[in-house]
Amino acid sequence: MSTTVLGSHQVPKEWHVIDAADRPLGRVATEIATLLRGKHKPAFHPSQDVGDYVVVVNASKVAVTGRKLEQKIYYRHSGYLGGLKETSLKAMLAKRPERVIEHAVRGMLPKNRLGRTQYRHLRVYAGPDHPHAGQLAAVAAEGAE
Repeated sequence: MSTTVLGSHQVPKEWHVIDAADRPLGRVATEIATLLRGKHKPAFHPSQDVGDYVVVVNASKVAVTGRKLEQKIYYRHSGYLGGLKETSLKAMLAKRPERVIEHAVRGMLPKNRLGRTQYRHLRVYAGPDHPHAGQLAAVAAEGAE
């Protein structure tokens, strides 16, 4: 017997909405990364993009435990000497709460072309509103048929 591996174009992609309000950051990021990679599907193959699209709402209300608000630091470098910049989790949540979830999820995806493609299927919004109601309605209509 031989195993059939479906191509990424043969596996239908769905849209998922995840509410991050009052949920731990790591737990939400793990769930999102699993959906983006497609590990919840029987047709999963590590070298193919069979994952779904994910819309995250209420990113500004994500929960963190312990003293991470003060202690967790995000680093970036400008490329110039002495160009290391630091931002705390508290400041990041105040200024760009979407980046917190995006950063956590990106670290859980593969570090190659496939991971970059899967990362593009993620949409994060600070509040409860998002512009993807049309895609979600289309998926619901297909499921009802």
